[in-house]
Amino acid sequence: MKKFFQEIKADIKFKSAGPGQKLTDSAGEKTPKEKSSQQAVQQPRQGPTDEAQMAAAAALARLEQKQPRARGPTSQDSIRNQVRKELQAEATSSNSPGAPGTNLVPEPKEDISPHLAVPGVYFICPLTGVTLRRDQRDAHIKEAILSHFSTDPVAASIMKIHTFNRDRDRVRLGVDTIAKYLDNIHLHPEEEKYQKIKLQNKVFQERINCLEGTHEFFEAIGFKKVTLPVPDQDGSEEFYVLGEATRAQPQSLEQYKQQLLSAEPVRAMLDRQRRVFRPSALASHFELPADFFSLTAEEVKREQRLRTEAVERLSSLRTKAMREKEEQRELRKYTYALLRVRLPDGCLLQGTFYARERLSVLFQFVRGALQNDWLPFELRASGGQRLVEDEALALNECGLVPSALLTFSWDASVLEDMRAAGAEPATSVLRPELLAAIEQLS
Repeated sequence: MKKFFQEIKADIKFKSAGPGQKLTDSAGEKTPKEKSSQQAVQQPRQGPTDEAQMAAAAALARLEQKQPRARGPTSQDSIRNQVRKELQAEATSSNSPGAPGTNLVPEPKEDISPHLAVPGVYFICPLTGVTLRRDQRDAHIKEAILSHFSTDPVAASIMKIHTFNRDRDRVRLGVDTIAKYLDNIHLHPEEEKYQKIKLQNKVFQERINCLEGTHEFFEAIGFKKVTLPVPDQDGSEEFYVLGEATRAQPQSLEQYKQQLLSAEPVRAMLDRQRRVFRPSALASHFELPADFFSLTAEEVKREQRLRTEAVERLSSLRTKAMREKEEQRELRKYTYALLRVRLPDGCLLQGTFYARERLSVLFQFVRGALQNDWLPFELRASGGQRLVEDEALALNECGLVPSALLTFSWDASVLEDMRAAGAEPATSVLRPELLAAIEQLS
């Protein structure tokens, strides 16, 4: 095959060289006769014929097929390295401003299609009750916390510590250190050394000073920043010194400590956007907005972290379990799920959920819309799959993303008991106030 390929190349070179030239000559070497003739008449150089080009391409293709294909990494170490490289490249592309598929800050959509199943994904601020777009929520919550300082500086500073600082491990370490300071003051009220905190202390600098909101917290609970001379040294240093009013009520420090330790970050709540529709043939038709398919910067980092943690499990030979893991990873691409529940009378109950929320949340949502919320019921997905409330499964693990139509039915044993007693379940199962706002699905 190699010889045949060389003959093809020689044939191409021969035809392209022109008359009066040896194949062994370089392209720049020409005989005197040729030089003189070229000076007289410049003849254009001809390329290889179509037949020669086709023959050469076919020969190259046959040669490539016979050559052994490059094998991928076989050892587990090399596989891990390859996966890590791919993850790093993916992370780099996702962090770039123009990376496709990562809508970091969604632009407000002025023109909303009337056929969308839901106009978008919205959130509710727990402090103000305002409904927000996803790109508005963080800024609004921060502004609400800062405005809370005028009414309750202790609560506002605690919210700032837990919300403004994203590193939960660092927050936990800092909060535990502050709690230790307060414990020392509460348990040893007569010892002067516990009544002040040196700001240049290494522990204070590394664990507390680096967190937003900590200085506001110390000042809110009664500490004052003062400059004190250093014994046996020239110069002075800054300290937080506990004020007299707080010293007189040391039990208040225990209350502040418990508040600080039990607090959680302030997060916007997902607006379920609960809606009720009349029976419609379009019940299984979902036209979703872009919010259901885009990721924020935080969500992209979380996805990268989940994939990195799975490297060790996915770097060995592919098994059935690994293929199932890859399928689950595909499901994690969706952040939200829009679900509709078809009720016995044909009406539709619709709500928005996080894709990783548990089935129990879905059952609570449906139960909250029922007149008789104490009666047990069943939900089934397409294909007759029965959803079990007690199972610790997420919506995406049940294949309910990005949208799904479910069927509601009363528990079979309850229906039997009702019919045995000569009663029939009510045709309409929803609360009257929801039926009053029923819409037409379009």
